[in-house]
Amino acid sequence: MKKFLPWLFLLAWLPARAQVTATNEPAEASSSAKSHFPSPVYPHNVQVVTNVAYLDAGREETADVYSPLQLALADRLPGILIIHGGGFNDGDKARPREINIATNLVTQGYVCVSINYRLRRKAGEVTWPQAVYDAKTAIRWLRATAAQWHIDPARIGVIGCSAGGNLATMLALTRPKDGFDLAEPYGKTSSAVSCAVDFYGAVNLPEYHDMKMFGRTRAEAPELYVKASPVTYVYREAPPILIVHGTADATVPLAQSQALDAALTRVGAEHQLVVVPGAPHTFHLQPKQRDLRPLVFDFFAAHLKSGPGRLAGEASASH
Repeated sequence: MKKFLPWLFLLAWLPARAQVTATNEPAEASSSAKSHFPSPVYPHNVQVVTNVAYLDAGREETADVYSPLQLALADRLPGILIIHGGGFNDGDKARPREINIATNLVTQGYVCVSINYRLRRKAGEVTWPQAVYDAKTAIRWLRATAAQWHIDPARIGVIGCSAGGNLATMLALTRPKDGFDLAEPYGKTSSAVSCAVDFYGAVNLPEYHDMKMFGRTRAEAPELYVKASPVTYVYREAPPILIVHGTADATVPLAQSQALDAALTRVGAEHQLVVVPGAPHTFHLQPKQRDLRPLVFDFFAAHLKSGPGRLAGEASASH
C-alpha cells in the first residue's frame, strides 16, 4: 500500500471535479447550510472544474470551467465566458440558469467558464467599475491559460444574463481607450472577445433606474450611468452581438434592448435583436415560450467556429 501514498497525496491537491446529465430544466438542490444559494446540481455529461482562482490573490470570487469529457491533448476548442445576473447585488456562477447555458454549449463543442465577480453585499458599498474590471480580467486569464483548458485563445465569446448581459456587451463594445483595461493582472493579454450574447441586460442606464452599485443616484452622478451603459460605446467594427429579450419582462424593460438595437443600427454594427413573446425576466436557453438553443448555437457557430480565429476589435482598439 505504501507505494500508492504519493498518488493519494497528489489527488488531494487536484481541483474539485464534477461529472454530474443535462436536463431541459435543471433542478435546484436543497439550500446549502453555508449559503443562501441552492447547492449546484451539475450534469453528468460534462466535466466541471469548480472554484478556480482567476483574480488577484485575496479575492474570493472564482470561476467554474466546463469542458467535454473526452479531450485530446491537441484539442483547442472555442471558449465562452458566462456572466451571471442579479442586479450587481446578487447571483452566482453555479445557479441553474448558468449551469443550463454552460452544459448546452459544451455539448456543442465549446469550453465554458462561468464566473463570480464583485457584487454589492452591504449598504454603501461601491462595486462599479470593479465588476467590469473582473469580467475583463476573466477574458485575459482565459486567454493566458488557454492551453490548460484546451481553448483556442483567438476564439473567445461571451454570454450574460441581466446584469451579466450588461457586462457581456461592455466586453464587446469597450476598448482600451475607454479606460476599463487594468495593467494587472495579465495586463499585456487582450480582453477582446469575438462575439457576445446579451440576454435581457440593462444597457442604457440613464433611462433605467438608480443603481446601488454606484452609491449615487442618476441625479447625483449622471456621468456614471452614461459610462456604465454599453450604448455609449457602440462602433461600426464592434464584435457581432445577439440580443434576446422577452415582452413580459417586468424587471428590465424591453426598451433597454431596443435602445441597444437602435444604437448599433445607427453605426452599422453587426447585431440581431430577438424578441420572445410572453417571456419574463430571467430565463435560460430553454424557456417554455421558445427553445433558444438553435438561435444561440447558430450565432456562436457562425462567429467562433467558421473562418480563421481573430482577436475581435484589436484592429480598431486605438480608434
